[in-house]
Amino acid sequence: MNIQASAPLLSTADMCVTFGGLRAVDELDLQVHPGQLVGLIGPNGAGKTTTIDGITGFVPTTGGITFDGKRITDLPAHKRAKLGLCRTWQSLELFDDLTIEENLMVAAETSSVKDVLFDLFVPGRKRDHGTALDGLDLLGLADLRHRMPNEISQGQRKLVGVARALAASPKMVCMDEPAAGLDSSESQELGGRLRQVVDSGIPILLVEHDMGLVTSVCDYLYVIEFGRKIAEGTPEVVMNDPRVIAAYLGSSSESSGVAEPGER
Repeated sequence: MNIQASAPLLSTADMCVTFGGLRAVDELDLQVHPGQLVGLIGPNGAGKTTTIDGITGFVPTTGGITFDGKRITDLPAHKRAKLGLCRTWQSLELFDDLTIEENLMVAAETSSVKDVLFDLFVPGRKRDHGTALDGLDLLGLADLRHRMPNEISQGQRKLVGVARALAASPKMVCMDEPAAGLDSSESQELGGRLRQVVDSGIPILLVEHDMGLVTSVCDYLYVIEFGRKIAEGTPEVVMNDPRVIAAYLGSSSESSGVAEPGER
């Protein structure tokens, strides 16, 4: 099956993000199709996180962004999230005084003003968070649901961060360096779990420095440098692209498949 024969769930066209006189993302075109795990890679400072910020509405952009058939370029972040476009963050901020299950329940809460007013007069209404907790099962965390965040490993905390994004029942998730701080075995475990997320029907746009993880789990890669796309294709094609080798991996890393210089 050719995944890219289907209509993209997310696409950008000439997307730019400018801070003062600096163009951090420069006319970037990318697509994420249903069933895909797409990697966005590049050197430090290339504009990867800023790209996710722009796609999810946390910084203003020019150009076009389309999600699930709707133009979302001018929508604020919370409206993009309501459409099903969610994200994770580099800094994993869990509520340490709440259990893992309670952290996910908070993430799943989508109360309207009407609901808030109702709670003022009828507190303690029952909520169904069954769907929100499905991510724990998918990511192999069901046994940890009643544990506190400080009682689990860093790798498990990272997976909880992924489960928290899934708690909102997204159509797609943008992930910003979920493997940061993990050792090789934890990173490998994370990669397998991310593949399970995609196979369950939720595409992922993944920003990551761990090249072993990226090349093993991603279906398609985009490479940016100074905010501009310099290569795209399957991991095999991209890792052998001379522009990528020169600008990102370095000439001695042509076939190494390891993290970029300075990473671990």
